[in-house]
Amino acid sequence: MSLIAKQTIESGKAVLGIELGSTRIKAVLIDQDNKPIAQGSHTWENQLVDGLWTYSIDAIWNGLQDCYADLRKNVSELYGTEIETLAAIGFSAMMHGYMAFDKSENILVPFRTWRNTNTGQAAAALSELFVYNIPLRWSISHLYQAILNGEEHVKDIEFFTTLAGYVHWQVTGNKVLGIGDASGMLPIDPETKNYSAEMIEKFDNLVAPKGFDWKLTDILPKVLLAGENAGSLTEEGAKKLDPSGHLKAGIPVCPPEGDAGTGMVATNAVKQRTGNVSAGTSSFSMIVLEKDLSKPYEMIDMVTTPDGSLVAMVHCNNCTSDLNAWVNLFKEYQELMGIPVDMNEIYGKLYNHALAGDADCGGLISYNYISGEPITGMEEGRPMFVRSAGDKFNLANFMRAHLHASVGVLKIGNDILFNEEKIRVDRITGHGGLFKTKGVGQRILAAAINSPISVMETAGEGGAWGMALLGSFLVNNADKRSLEDYLEEVVFGGNTGEEIAPTQEDIEGFNAYIENYKACLPIEAAAVKAKK
Repeated sequence: MSLIAKQTIESGKAVLGIELGSTRIKAVLIDQDNKPIAQGSHTWENQLVDGLWTYSIDAIWNGLQDCYADLRKNVSELYGTEIETLAAIGFSAMMHGYMAFDKSENILVPFRTWRNTNTGQAAAALSELFVYNIPLRWSISHLYQAILNGEEHVKDIEFFTTLAGYVHWQVTGNKVLGIGDASGMLPIDPETKNYSAEMIEKFDNLVAPKGFDWKLTDILPKVLLAGENAGSLTEEGAKKLDPSGHLKAGIPVCPPEGDAGTGMVATNAVKQRTGNVSAGTSSFSMIVLEKDLSKPYEMIDMVTTPDGSLVAMVHCNNCTSDLNAWVNLFKEYQELMGIPVDMNEIYGKLYNHALAGDADCGGLISYNYISGEPITGMEEGRPMFVRSAGDKFNLANFMRAHLHASVGVLKIGNDILFNEEKIRVDRITGHGGLFKTKGVGQRILAAAINSPISVMETAGEGGAWGMALLGSFLVNNADKRSLEDYLEEVVFGGNTGEEIAPTQEDIEGFNAYIENYKACLPIEAAAVKAKK
């Protein structure tokens, strides 16, 4: 047992970050050195209700309470003490989506999550109106689609927000949102660090004929930057989080953020010319820009860091799921042969053997589309392995083709940034399951986006830790450092992790692979079109 950690908790100097992810709610408690000292979690799943993906209000609060109770249990087991008060709390959640409330604070329709793709008509119309890429999952797309659908509830909207914004409002009484999460509701003006006034005016004019009592500004949460005052835990809020009654009111709560923002913080990638790539079940890259892009691109979402710098985001629905399925096939073979199975060994052997393959995978191609992939225009997923009779079909090339496929779509999106927009990046950090086998995923990704890739041990701590760091930034930043300096100097101490730079051979090989991949996309499209 660490006496220092126990004293930190008992003196109320620990900071708590909680993130509501799509399959898990996680809490991380950190000490004054920003190191995790306890954690809790709760597993949950979204529900399909009336054709839309949702989590119920009860599921949200039951999940948060169970996650916090699990944290209390962990603290009790490790340190024999109870959490009574904290230096700060921060709440983060999956971004985007739609939570709309009336004057009595009742939710008007079930929470519509980022997964819903019923907003195509609205997103296309708004993208054209704003001359800006408005993704399907953004909150403004959900709002306008509800208007286009003639939904009765729209006239009664008093406030609408994201999941993180909702939780923060309920525990503090403040209708605010961190700028990173807010950038997934409506585009942000990088000059004013607020919602785009021009787009708000365009939207209000667009819906004026409907005669709603509200204007868009009236119903949006207030935008806050990291480190700004976002309120404190109320008596009611403390009881909602901790029904046991131990947690006291009055704790500062930092601006709520989205999971993209906490990922940037957890990988020290909020500074301009840095970026991070998350590669697990799905993948996305976040590159912090020095200036706006020259024009909108359908493949690239524009969001911001928690302190307001513009970020170009490439989001892919598929990454390692198909790769994992093939690895499991080798596991089955080992079991069939009566050989003891160690999954870490199987992954390690197969991934490292892939590096012995041809840089272009010998002509082999894999499409890892378990689900649809908007960037390549596929509405549904059809996992597919493609080769011709003359290709070099061996195990190394086979595994390398699947590793290339895991970041292939990500490369297509990032090629726009690096080749067409000439974006400059000093450091990109990788995190997620693809990088678990040391050095392999790093090398493949480095070749894909022609950039050195770093991996840090702390990146595995995830978004709840990133949210706790934002809480720490609120209360432990007496020197008034910028967020990027606070992370660089105080949290990471200059540690940028282990870096791998791409070789020219790997770059040229991946470029050849992706040209082959794009040329054969009609095969994938035909599979989608054909009935299963």
